[in-house]
Amino acid sequence: MANPDCPECGGRGWIVVEDGGAGTARPCPCRQELLVPRLLASSGIPVRYRECTLESFKVSSLTSRSDPRLVEAREKCRHYIDGFLDTRGHFQQAGLLFVGPPGAGKTHLAAAILSALIRRYRLRGRFVDFSSLIHQIQSTFDPSSAESKHDVLDPVMEADLLVLDELGAQKPTPFVTDTLYLILNHRYTNRLPTLFTSNLRLELAKNSNLSAVDLLESKLPPQLISRLYEMAAPVALEVGDYRKEVGSKNLATEVFRA
Repeated sequence: MANPDCPECGGRGWIVVEDGGAGTARPCPCRQELLVPRLLASSGIPVRYRECTLESFKVSSLTSRSDPRLVEAREKCRHYIDGFLDTRGHFQQAGLLFVGPPGAGKTHLAAAILSALIRRYRLRGRFVDFSSLIHQIQSTFDPSSAESKHDVLDPVMEADLLVLDELGAQKPTPFVTDTLYLILNHRYTNRLPTLFTSNLRLELAKNSNLSAVDLLESKLPPQLISRLYEMAAPVALEVGDYRKEVGSKNLATEVFRA
């Protein structure tokens, strides 16, 4: 795809350089300029999270102007972005698992990392809410569907970087478990990095008020839990619900402003 208003190539996407013959065609820089917007548009990042960055991530809470737990989580994300390309020019193979209560900022951070890495390395990224993905796959079973199961799953399984949002939020039916295993096992065996978010935890901290039902193992089979330990480093956000603490007040101010 080229810029139709490009003065260099006239919208053709190619520049012909004289070589004494018919000329040699080379890609116009405008093709590269449009690549990042196309990759971001096709990544599936929801509208609400498209402008998320690490800089816009709020590290304050009602209990602290700068909550050390949120600062640490943001710095882990920054370190992950900066170290995503190793000295041999290979992408990071491991991912991150953001865990914590609703409204802690897990999806914000995951979307921010995905956007930043698409912009920096022009990789093929993908953001999917797992519940929506299951519904989309099931819709392909309709004979009138224009999509096949492979049309839906292949971009998810093959993405250079995948964000799998709301892991463990679904009822663990055989279909859900089989689909999740298919995705995780493919990405695990092919060493493709995945960012997960979940309201559930891998382990319970000492003196925690949570119980066994708050563990991922209550929703996922042991073989998937085992792979998660190798696929992603945990990033804990054990803080209050930002949407409840701050967002609702800001919304009320906006709606009822005189």
